[in-house]
Parts: sequence; structure tokens; C-alpha cells
Amino acid sequence: MTSAVSDALTVALSSISTGVTPETASSAEATGAAMPFSGMVKDAVKNLNALEDQASGAVNGLLEGTGVDVHEAMIATQKADMSFELALAVRSKAVAAYQQVMGMQF
Repeated sequence: MTSAVSDALTVALSSISTGVTPETASSAEATGAAMPFSGMVKDAVKNLNALEDQASGAVNGLLEGTGVDVHEAMIATQKADMSFELALAVRSKAVAAYQQVMGMQF
């Protein structure tokens, strides 16, 4: 389980640093252009929302008794939590970088 989390985090961090996610890799290669930063952020927010929706659906299914196992609901919830924490950390770093640039004197 720990190696799966580590692998997922490595893929997420590499997609942030390279700007190419696994979903957009084929489209970026086909067009020959790199994805702009705004598109990367939009995709990250969409993925975050999708994970949160999956977690919400899994928890609702567990509460309603519609065949969702406890471990499936917990895994979906943890994926959404980790994704949110990563997005929060990236946002904090971006805000800190912006503040540092604005504090520079020319």
C-alpha cells in the first residue's frame, strides 16, 4: 500500500514538474506542443473534483448499503484527501513564490 501511494505521488509530482499528465500525454505528443500552465492547473482541479466526487459517491454508497465495501470507501476518501493536500501544498508554494517576486526591488 505504501509503495502504491509513493508511486502515485511520484507520478503526480513528475506531472507537475513536466506539465504533462498521463491523460494529456498523448494529446500533447500528437500536437507537438506543451500544455500551458493554465491548462495544467485546470486539469489538476478537474482531477481533484473527480476524486472528491468518487469519494463522496463511495461514502454515500456505503451509508446506503448499495454494495460499496468499507475499504473501497476509505481508499477513495484517502485518494481525495491526498490529492487535496497536494493541491494545497502547490498553491502555498505558488503564493510564496509570488510574494517573494513581489518583494524584490529593482
